[in-house]
Amino acid sequence: MASIVTKEISYEELKALLGKSQNLLLVDVRSKEEVDKGHIPGSIHIPVDKVEDAFTKGPEEFKAAYGVTKPALDAPELVFHCQMGRRGGVATGMAHELGYANARNYTGGYKEWSEKEGK
Repeated sequence: MASIVTKEISYEELKALLGKSQNLLLVDVRSKEEVDKGHIPGSIHIPVDKVEDAFTKGPEEFKAAYGVTKPALDAPELVFHCQMGRRGGVATGMAHELGYANARNYTGGYKEWSEKEGK
């Protein structure tokens, strides 16, 4: 399998996007147990093993399942994250394979976010 270069986003970039962008879709790919302990505000939860299924759903199905509009393939601000970066990278790779060329991984994950946010 060819390796995909995963586009990454830093804490600072993500923080700036969360502050100003209406188009950002931040997807938390951790387990429900992890999400229940805390999450990045504005993120939606799609476990890493459901990412491929979620992003192959039709727009109506996606909105019904996750409460947000399914992003277009060329969506500029589709970001995945997990706890420390690995599962987010897997999810970002899946999104790239499905045609979401601009999908990015927040490599710091919730661990870095919660440390920087002091939570």
